[in-house]
Amino acid sequence: MKVIAIAAVTAGGKTTTVKRVKKKLPNVQTLYFDDYEFEGAVDDFYQWVLDGADYNIWNLKPLEKDILKIKNAGNCDYLILDYPFAYCNEQIRKYIDVAVFIDTPLDIALARRILRDMCDVSGEEIRSDLRRYLEYARVAFVQMQKDILPSSDYVIDGTESMESITEKIINIIKIGI
Repeated sequence: MKVIAIAAVTAGGKTTTVKRVKKKLPNVQTLYFDDYEFEGAVDDFYQWVLDGADYNIWNLKPLEKDILKIKNAGNCDYLILDYPFAYCNEQIRKYIDVAVFIDTPLDIALARRILRDMCDVSGEEIRSDLRRYLEYARVAFVQMQKDILPSSDYVIDGTESMESITEKIINIIKIGI
């Protein structure tokens, strides 16, 4: 079994891509980072970056446990991880065979996040969120682009269509491993 990590910034296309790949490839299992709560999870990303952007601060034991459970069961060809850190977390790095980074420009990711997460909020709430993004959160997105992108085995242009991104990842999985 091969483990493929799909990374991107928040709203960069990880979850959509993983779901699409799962539908197109036989004998695949998936795990989604956002389905877990982790000890050590960062609340203040601005301070996290100022403190050195340590990806090992997250205790990813619950995710590691599920990866091992699937690997030990031996009943799938591929495990696809919706996982933002590629090889940057030591706890999970050893399980990843291939890391793919979807390089989605920050303006597109921000627009997607607003459209996805803020459908029923007021204009003032959106403006407040945008101020927080500019003052505190954007620095973490930029940090991910500095750290995760170069640590990945493959980088895919996040401005491409979801169909194109999905097909490229399937090709990487089929011939790149």
